[in-house]
Formats: sequence, C-alpha cells, structure tokens
Amino acid sequence: MALPHASSGQVVRIGREAGESLSQFSSIALAKTEQLELIRMTVPAGRAVPEHAVKGQVTLQCLEGEVAFDAHGRTAILRGGEMLYLQGGAPHALRANTDALLLLTIVLRD
Repeated sequence: MALPHASSGQVVRIGREAGESLSQFSSIALAKTEQLELIRMTVPAGRAVPEHAVKGQVTLQCLEGEVAFDAHGRTAILRGGEMLYLQGGAPHALRANTDALLLLTIVLRD
C-alpha cells in the first residue's frame, strides 16, 4: 500500500484497509521532518526485525496483532491497543507472534 508523506493538517489512515493483508512485511514512512518520523509497519507472523538502535526516542504502538519486543534484557509482549516507549540509543529487536500492524514514532531531534 503506497502512502505519500502526510502534509501538515492532512488526515492519513493508519488502520488496515478492507481486504488488506498483513502477511507481507512493509515499512512506509508516513511523515518525516527534521525532528520526527512516523512509520507504518506490517510484520507477518514469524518475521523478526534484528537487533538495532536508533539515536532518537521511540514509541511503538501495536494497532493490530501481537509482537514480542526485546530491549533492556527483557521481552515485552505488545498487543493491539498497546504501546511502549524506548529511550534513544537502546538496542532493541522485535518479532511478530501474529500478523501485526504497528505505528512507529522516532524523535530525531530534541
């Protein structure tokens, strides 16, 4: 699903469209400024995102499905309607326990 970057004040659908499958990985930048990036991700069951770190602070919202999120030496399970915060620079990884739809926010600059 190709989504253009949002402009200021524009409404962007982040939920699943009718008939849309979450069974293929996708990562789509919805908006990006010097200070903020918003990314819509679909992660199919069993797919993993290997450990990495980003400089900015992160929030990850699980809109649908379930993911296991590894950080700080522990695993948090995120289900639809839940979110977590991660400090900038913290190594982390995730894997989808079920097909999942996520909204990732990265603060690029304070």
